[in-house]
Amino acid sequence: MSLGRLTAFFFLATVFSVTFEKVHWELAGAVSLADVLAVLFIGTFLVGRWLDGDGRVPRSAIAALLFALAFALVYLIGFFNLDTREALQQFAKGLVKFGIHFAFLAAGIAYLARRGLDFYWRTLGWLTAGLAVNALYGVAQLVAANRGQDLDQAVLAPVTGGASSINIYGAVEGADVYRPNALTGDPNHLAIMLLIPLLVLTPIYLRLEPGHRWRLRLAILLPFLLVMQLATLSRSGVLGLAVGMLVLAGPYRRKFASRAFLIPLGVVLAFLLAIVARRQDFFDVVIRSRFETSGASSSAHFDVYGFIPDVLSLHPLFGLGLNNFSVYYEFVTGRTNWGPHSFYVALLVETGLVGAALFGAFLFWMFRRLGSARRLGRAMAAAGDPLAARLRPLAWGLTAALVGTMAANAFYLTMQFYYFYAFAVLALAVPIVFAKRA
Repeated sequence: MSLGRLTAFFFLATVFSVTFEKVHWELAGAVSLADVLAVLFIGTFLVGRWLDGDGRVPRSAIAALLFALAFALVYLIGFFNLDTREALQQFAKGLVKFGIHFAFLAAGIAYLARRGLDFYWRTLGWLTAGLAVNALYGVAQLVAANRGQDLDQAVLAPVTGGASSINIYGAVEGADVYRPNALTGDPNHLAIMLLIPLLVLTPIYLRLEPGHRWRLRLAILLPFLLVMQLATLSRSGVLGLAVGMLVLAGPYRRKFASRAFLIPLGVVLAFLLAIVARRQDFFDVVIRSRFETSGASSSAHFDVYGFIPDVLSLHPLFGLGLNNFSVYYEFVTGRTNWGPHSFYVALLVETGLVGAALFGAFLFWMFRRLGSARRLGRAMAAAGDPLAARLRPLAWGLTAALVGTMAANAFYLTMQFYYFYAFAVLALAVPIVFAKRA
């Protein structure tokens, strides 16, 4: 296999596996499959560029590297706020992950800029395929659990040597309530990750011409992913989906009244009603419990916001240090290895006002690039370029997915995971790739 094909393989394999959180090994810390593949992609990409003598770098990739340097500076200043060995270990783990994430982001933008439009669609397809496999595994999890079997122990444990299983939410009249987490670490993670294909692909599907070979495929895939997202019983996932659909409601409100949208949605609703009707009392208890806001689970999500003023009073500018919320939480409450249950709490507590402002600038840059893609789509439509019928829904879908993910991360923190950086590669590269093709 040539170096170019090897680079393409490692890149697509990374994108495919970025949501497989459970596939990791304990080797001086948790080393995931995505870690290994991302490092191999970055290495082969750089070697290939060196052998070709190609030093060209897109401005977006340079901007990503500049953001990485700025983040690294904030983290290194925050390093001086660490005061325990455990805090130092957590900082080191977070710094390694950060380095791989941003190296993958910069290299991925540069790589997609060179490979062009067809490879861009392949990348989006492989990210979607990875999430579809995740969802299928979730179905198998549910089937096995209802038969009294543990699929993770049978399939994953022999490979990773780790312990994992389907989430058990509780019990109703002696029957366990299962929430599939599939290959992710948490059912809420799965629900929020599924926002990407649901929100990105929906406007593309709605704009496909009748008879297009992907129209029927997406009409099957999207309802399936929606059912799996609802099966997680994730309030954060539903929040993100609702906010993302509100973004799409502006440009696609007429499409939402079309048969292409209403028929698949009707099938999903009919399927869910049929399932609920079979065990109405059971689902009545489960659904009502998810709407309660006074329970211990809901309180944990809101209570963590109370740590923000306490921490900022001690370290207002640079926070406690990267990846150190769990150390602080253990010191205050005695609970070990506990995450902040909010990306924004983690951001402010760990990196302070400066780190939060910097990440805000990073998100603003992402929105600016997506805005450039939408403007390019309008210009192409005005010029009669048929490619506008793909770019405009793609740009709107990426925008909706970003907004929906941000909303969902008010109560979870998936925006620091690998999948978000794979999504960022697609969002930041889209105006470059389509401008070259146009």
